Amino acid sequence: MKTVVQEDSGIKNKNTQHAIKNDFAFTLKSTCLDENYHPSSKTRLTTNFANLARGANRQQNLRNALNMINNRFNSLAHLDNPKGDRYHVTLEILTVTMSIDDKGGTNDLPMIEVLKTNIFDRKTGQQIEGVAGNNYSSYVRDYDFSILLTDYNKDKSSISVPENYGDLHGKLYKCFVNSTTYKEHFKKSPIICLSVSSNKTYTRTEYQHPVLGYEYQQDHYSLTDEYFFKMGLKVRFFMPPNSVAPMAFYHSGDLLNDYTDLGLISSISTMETFQKIYRPEIYNANSVAGKIYQPSLKHEDYSLTRVEYDREERSRLAVEQGKYAEEHFIKPYKNILENWSANFNL
Repeated sequence: MKTVVQEDSGIKNKNTQHAIKNDFAFTLKSTCLDENYHPSSKTRLTTNFANLARGANRQQNLRNALNMINNRFNSLAHLDNPKGDRYHVTLEILTVTMSIDDKGGTNDLPMIEVLKTNIFDRKTGQQIEGVAGNNYSSYVRDYDFSILLTDYNKDKSSISVPENYGDLHGKLYKCFVNSTTYKEHFKKSPIICLSVSSNKTYTRTEYQHPVLGYEYQQDHYSLTDEYFFKMGLKVRFFMPPNSVAPMAFYHSGDLLNDYTDLGLISSISTMETFQKIYRPEIYNANSVAGKIYQPSLKHEDYSLTRVEYDREERSRLAVEQGKYAEEHFIKPYKNILENWSANFNL
């Protein structure tokens, strides 16, 4: 794993003439995700790639997943690609850690992990930058959804959210993606691609994008949508060509014009592969979503991939890692975080 850069956030406190002494410092590390990848002890184990890279069949799991990504990429990037092997996609795991105090008290806690795609064109020999974002994970998000929200709704008949729910997480995300560090290393803002919600209904529109496919619209916003809005992200839903269900694309800029076709294809091929593995009931179903579509994890007419996955373990680890964030970040730095959040403006 290589450290790319470290930078103080330099956020100022409006109530003083000086910077807050405990400025946040981000460290960005990059790790190659290939069939030889082994999760670090500092990696969130609920991430798609870490979940696959454990157990007796870890190497075959990774090899199969990476082959699926490359095959899907070439099927979408079919122009001047008669053999379906012109492009090769490689993946980097980007781990963002954050330090609050001079002692580096939180350097062992990855705040955010995402995947970045890189594309190699075998015909021209050109290396093409893909898209950052894709699989998105965060310890604070684990805390918000698996600890805070669960405790808040423990004795309630319907789900509601606490006041200022998601504010801290959203501001931490904005602070990083708008930092000089991010802008020096990435030309475009991230795309975070997730599964559609199983308790929402989606209606296909007449708009069809050449790469993203048919656009869908949902009946109302979800809790995840609201949470991501606080990160400065909006959402659109598209079902790419030869897919069986739409995916949610969270973005801050212009999804249709800010990215190249190959960049969008790299995001689709990567995240559709993971969704086929983790939610085969939706994304590896044997029937295609209709004009009006409601996803269901109880759907029985689907196919399994040749990649092993333990969904129950992943849910359990989300709770464990949410507790870890609470104990090592939320509680010990409560006053600093509240002060910083109250004075953060972007």
